[in-house]
Amino acid sequence: MVKQDDIREIIINVARNIFTKFGFRKTTMEEIAQAARKGKSSIYHYFHSKEAIFIAVVDKETSTLHLALTEAINTASNPEDKLRAYIHTRMEAINNLANLYSALRDEYLDHYNFIEKIRYSFDNKEITMIKEILVDGVNKGDFIIDDLEMTAFGLITALKGLEYPIFVKKEYVDFEKKFEGLLNILFYGIVKKKKFILRPTKKRI
Repeated sequence: MVKQDDIREIIINVARNIFTKFGFRKTTMEEIAQAARKGKSSIYHYFHSKEAIFIAVVDKETSTLHLALTEAINTASNPEDKLRAYIHTRMEAINNLANLYSALRDEYLDHYNFIEKIRYSFDNKEITMIKEILVDGVNKGDFIIDDLEMTAFGLITALKGLEYPIFVKKEYVDFEKKFEGLLNILFYGIVKKKKFILRPTKKRI
């Protein structure tokens, strides 16, 4: 006998494929029920609405992303490498998690209240993970940061700015080089370091 949790997981997996193909707005409960080989009333027994199914799908993809990020961070040996690992893993994973990306970025979903909650929660988790890396770097003397919150926010904002040209317009084939450029700016800045020459002071007569 199939357990209720197993049936719920089947519905989520089926819905994930359909949402990926057609998007949230065009997907119907009838299509999900048919693909899951369940009656429509059975689907409503586990999820009260299409929105609830989409939230479950996005939650699953978010968990997949955070697991990948945690593993990547824990594998890195120092704060700088942790930050590099976070950025590379994040961008590669989001590119493969279509429903999560849709929930975070698609403008046609902006007016849905549940989408606003998803985005708010995701942003907070991202900033928290980045701040933990930055704090570790400051404590170890690798980073010098005056405002941890703003630095984390700025980095996440920069990554969001790269998502559209990379994932939607496909402008960057080798996107890893773009991330390296971003990281180099973050770590080393853009101002050319000047050499200061100490001149001997004139003796007063």
